[in-house]
Amino acid sequence: MAAAFSSDGEAALRRELRAAVAAAPRSDLDAFYEMGRAAAFVRDGGFRKVALQFPDELLADAVQVAGRLEAATGAEMYVLGDTTYGSCCVDEVAAEHVGAEAVLHYGPACLSPCRKLPVLHIFGQQPLDIGRCAEAFRELYPEQQSCVVVLSDVVYAHAMGELEQQLRPEYPNIIFSRLVCGDPPGPAVPGEERKFGRQFLVEAAGGLQDYAMFYVGAEGLALTSFMLTWNCCPFSSFNPITGCGRRETLNVNRALMRRLYLVERARDASVVGILVGTLGVAGYLTVLQHLRELLCRAGKRSYTLAVGKPNPAKLANFLEVDIFVLVACAQNSLLDSSDFYRPVVTPYELELACNPAREWAGNYLTDFRDLLPGACAHVALPPAVPAEEAVPDVSLISGKMRATHLCGPPSSQPPLSTVLACRDQTRALAEISPAASFLESRSWRGLEQQLGQTPVSKAVQGRRGIAIAYEDEGCEQ
Repeated sequence: MAAAFSSDGEAALRRELRAAVAAAPRSDLDAFYEMGRAAAFVRDGGFRKVALQFPDELLADAVQVAGRLEAATGAEMYVLGDTTYGSCCVDEVAAEHVGAEAVLHYGPACLSPCRKLPVLHIFGQQPLDIGRCAEAFRELYPEQQSCVVVLSDVVYAHAMGELEQQLRPEYPNIIFSRLVCGDPPGPAVPGEERKFGRQFLVEAAGGLQDYAMFYVGAEGLALTSFMLTWNCCPFSSFNPITGCGRRETLNVNRALMRRLYLVERARDASVVGILVGTLGVAGYLTVLQHLRELLCRAGKRSYTLAVGKPNPAKLANFLEVDIFVLVACAQNSLLDSSDFYRPVVTPYELELACNPAREWAGNYLTDFRDLLPGACAHVALPPAVPAEEAVPDVSLISGKMRATHLCGPPSSQPPLSTVLACRDQTRALAEISPAASFLESRSWRGLEQQLGQTPVSKAVQGRRGIAIAYEDEGCEQ
């Protein structure tokens, strides 16, 4: 735990970075990055400035890809050097810094709809041994009447058509999902599932619970989100890198118990930090306002924090916060907060904690857009209940009584403050906020000016070099 909050930094400076996926051979750039489709997208849209977003493992090809696209389209190409949040999300903020009119997003993607800029997803066609994948499927599902939904990582979506041609004659009840970039047009038909940028139609009378799930891809956040969301379905997977198929043994019940424990922690919390984990997914401003209203009605104080990619050291600066809620895309919402000073929950878990009308029904939601008004899983807040009529509740963690009733909706007029204190000897009155009170109780409150108390001195030359090896350190030793 201590290493997560402080270190000498030498290990980070000397660490060698290696690409997780080998760069595409020069001769395969056109096929791997679908240069023809990308050039057509730029020309047809009439874009003059385009941002290219690569994950870390594909940055080695960025210069060649940008050069070829500029030669083919005549447009200016800008390579985004880093992403504000997760690389699976389209970084519209960085693209707008250069005045880009569109974004070409390369590599794995969460397929969350964007707010402003046109986006073309190019996943990169990673190789898949279709014969070995089909053989692994037959070993895992020897019964040919099995009802199975086939899901895949986006980088293997290009091979799903050929895999379907091999398996469809043998398995009549097999369903292949297809990728949908952005929100699909029109309402969903009965039995249709639309989640995580995937779309498929379930034809069995019992619904999705009668199906098993077969995932083509490596273990990761995408598979974890699928298993928690469709926790009534048994999962199996095929890893194209190792060429092995297996039945997934993740204890979903244990994972859900861990998440429900965090819900209980959220019920006990008095101060909640709302972490902005995306600036590009459509609806993030709406859900921020929804969470603020929910916490206000639940009698909890909230602070909105934009810290980029969250890590233990950043969040440890906010000691007054009891729990954090992360507003991010579906793949990045399930943050493992075991190393954090305070737990990090999802918007759905905060709703379970603060909205009495929402009850746990066995379905887990990782997409915050499902909670918004008009969405499939929206649950309106119930009317306010007077404190004397509220049902008492006991915390399962601390064993103490806590309030669970909702207050009335916030008034449009600012409330009159009743928390006043004498500021100085002139009897001036000042309003005391909870955050300021907590700051006053800290032993160290940051740099202070101390005007008139520090003697004036001439500037002197300081140390030179980097933090782990200043030029004068050897002389002192």
